[in-house]
Amino acid sequence: MRSLRLIMVIFAVLFAAVILSFSLGAVYVIEEGRQVVITQFGKPVGEPVTSTGLHFKQPLIQEAHYFEKRLLDWDGDPNQIPTKDKKYIWVDTTARWKIVDALKFLQSVGNEMSAQGRLDDIINSATRDIITSHLLAEAVRDSNRILETRAEGEDMIVTDEALERIEVGRKLLESAILEKAKVLAPQYGIEILDVRIKRVNYVEDVRNKVYDRMIAERKRAAEKYRSEGQGKSAEIEGQVAKELKAITSEAYRAAQVITGKADAEAINIYAAAYSQNPEFYSLMKTLETYQSTIDGKSTVILTTDSDYYKYIKSLD
Repeated sequence: MRSLRLIMVIFAVLFAAVILSFSLGAVYVIEEGRQVVITQFGKPVGEPVTSTGLHFKQPLIQEAHYFEKRLLDWDGDPNQIPTKDKKYIWVDTTARWKIVDALKFLQSVGNEMSAQGRLDDIINSATRDIITSHLLAEAVRDSNRILETRAEGEDMIVTDEALERIEVGRKLLESAILEKAKVLAPQYGIEILDVRIKRVNYVEDVRNKVYDRMIAERKRAAEKYRSEGQGKSAEIEGQVAKELKAITSEAYRAAQVITGKADAEAINIYAAAYSQNPEFYSLMKTLETYQSTIDGKSTVILTTDSDYYKYIKSLD
């Protein structure tokens, strides 16, 4: 019984000590993804603490300053920037950054809100320097392709080149902005990991020119496809005409051969038939001549000794 009471007393004392430590600020807790810098009378003491769990400090005279170890977002306001070809555009950028030196971060900017203001200056300045040294098309496009299609069920890709070619492109501009911004960030204990151009908007007069250029590019692409289609159509029509002529010639030749054989066979049959009775052949030919030369309106004068008259005379 006494042992149980002793244990309860010890537990109560420890609990009271912990509560007192928390109330006096002698204990602080670091959560996952956080880091702490301890200051004494406003001056940093020791190195930043990064391990999670319970930690102790001198109460009342020391203070714990918490900072993120994880990636942080920066989202700037759109800025109107002139390009190298003197065209004004609105550029909206975003970035990812983190605190890599909490002690320097505390001494230089103090907190994340102030750091956001410094990043405004650093990234906006870098963005302005890079954009103003490149053409408008470089900030808008990543490649010289304006149209890419894949035929259904095939691996063929048709690509059209833009009228205004670029040498750098938007992705490389973002990399250049990042490299320029990373130079100034370490003095604040900050590392900028990524910068992206989130959106590019045109001012009114530039927008109309961009639309005109887009229309011209699409018309050029359409004209290219139209001319290629017409060329292919002419090629197909020529091939069809060639094949049709070959088929027609072959058919005509075969028909002439068949007709010639039929005429020859008919002549042979007629010759065989007429050779058996020459008088009948002479009669038939004469009758055919009568039919082709004499009609109901014709008047024919013949002598009685004419060969042409002898078959008519025999009818009397």
